[in-house]
Amino acid sequence: MSEEIADVLPVERRPNGVVVVTLNDPGRRNAMTDEMTAAWKSAMAELRTDRRVRCVVVTGAGSAFTSGGDLSWLADTNAIAVPALRDRMLAFYRTWLAIRDLEVPTIAAVNGHAVGAGLCLALACDLRYAASDAKLLAPFTALGLHPGMAATWLFPEVAGLPLAREMLLAGRVLTGDEAERAGLVNRAVPRGEVLDEALAVAERVAAQAPVATRFTKVALANGGHRDMESALRWESLAQPVTMASPDMLEGLAAQREKRSPRFTGE
Repeated sequence: MSEEIADVLPVERRPNGVVVVTLNDPGRRNAMTDEMTAAWKSAMAELRTDRRVRCVVVTGAGSAFTSGGDLSWLADTNAIAVPALRDRMLAFYRTWLAIRDLEVPTIAAVNGHAVGAGLCLALACDLRYAASDAKLLAPFTALGLHPGMAATWLFPEVAGLPLAREMLLAGRVLTGDEAERAGLVNRAVPRGEVLDEALAVAERVAAQAPVATRFTKVALANGGHRDMESALRWESLAQPVTMASPDMLEGLAAQREKRSPRFTGE
């Protein structure tokens, strides 16, 4: 990764397989600028092919998680034809939502305000831990915009249609504490503890058997299976694959010997 990209999006690889990706442009509240977007695209491509990775944590530098898309260019969009705008927005969405393509679990450590596309980024992760006083909002229609970044799919998937409608149609703003009660985040903690909380969970994720964990993430993706029969068919294939792995034997041995397992992902 180039030094330029490392500056705006440092990627810290820890020995236990946990990777911390930090949105690092606090002067602009970690807005999703062209520079940040290019760095994100490169980082996701690298992580996707790195078999040592077991869990990815995303957080922000400074007082915000991210303020979302860079709005400075919006005033000029009236002069751009719709097809060109569509192509630009689709590329933007797909780049940032590439975190959904990672086979390992992902965690958003929402250290501060998460706005618009920035909140969608947090919702695109598998788990979310937020600062109690963070503000979570999606003010698309207040700006005269239709929601983007898969907001109309992510909000209902995570917290259901009633809250999705209230936030996207009525502009409801949630604190981290309120988001926990509403099911939008897994847990809210004091601001200074957010990253530690997310890392503690990431370490527990990384300690599980990698192949079994990846299969389980696939099974739960996009709202899970459409019915119980589909789940049974998937499980009747995926579980035997893990039964045939050295990691299952290691897991059983560790339980028998009352020690922590040492999974290799083989």
